[in-house]
Amino acid sequence: MRIVAGKYGSRSLKSPKNDATRPTQDKIKGAIFSSLGNMFDGGNFLDCYSGTGNMGLEAVSRGMDHATLVDNNKECKEFKGRKRDQNHLWKYF
Repeated sequence: MRIVAGKYGSRSLKSPKNDATRPTQDKIKGAIFSSLGNMFDGGNFLDCYSGTGNMGLEAVSRGMDHATLVDNNKECKEFKGRKRDQNHLWKYF
């Protein structure tokens, strides 16, 4: 799993070591964002089933100012909390 394009393109991403999530594949992310306009000039991104947070990271990499990640899975929330402490990219959340 990686960030497909934008400011942080090609950066590798990790996911929790469990079956709680099924991260969006890179080619699917690329297709979704290409259909939305590919790059953005600011704005907010809402992911209501965020899992690993990779869609939000992709949105920020492509120019969104902020991403809100929502998930009810405890392991996913803890994973994103640990990643936030380790990675400057998570300052946008």
